[in-house]
Amino acid sequence: MPDFILRSSPASPFGRKIKIAAAILGLGDRIEVVKTDTTDPADDIRTQNPLGKIPALITPDGTVVYDSRVILDYLDYLAGGGRILPADPAERFPALTLQALADGIMDAALLRRYETVMREPGERSARWDDHQRGKVERGLAYLEANLPEEDAVTVGTIAVACALGYLDFRFEGSWREGHPRLVAWLDRFTATLPGWAATAPG
Repeated sequence: MPDFILRSSPASPFGRKIKIAAAILGLGDRIEVVKTDTTDPADDIRTQNPLGKIPALITPDGTVVYDSRVILDYLDYLAGGGRILPADPAERFPALTLQALADGIMDAALLRRYETVMREPGERSARWDDHQRGKVERGLAYLEANLPEEDAVTVGTIAVACALGYLDFRFEGSWREGHPRLVAWLDRFTATLPGWAATAPG
């Protein structure tokens, strides 16, 4: 029976990071995913996480852990440590930096999405959208030139896969044109990645 609760939503790339990590670490059966609507003032996510953001992990003693980076660290600790967050500094900090890049791509993509769905047409800012798109494009260009390791399943590579999956979901895979090496990396990396197919947004 699950003894942790994960507040998330099916479309969240940050929540997907947690679900995939749980599958990799053998913790999936211990976590119940509770669907969350961050735009609903009545949703109790706002009392569980003062920021009203997902993902948030509720532990058996009622402690709430957030954001996704902290949750991944916590899950790695529960699984014995050094599994998806390397202990060796020579590997640890590159993995964390890669995660920061991927998270930044997801943040910018989400802001682009919100600009479309949360604002009326007359309130939207093309300048703001271009600013966020630039972050995504620069991040993708860097990854295309500096492919992550295929055999290293870390917080960094998990985050990159989720970022690209989100771009496929919300932006119809438009990132794929011009990034053939990254497309091939994603296909190879996710072919055997636990939880990848099961956590596809939709």
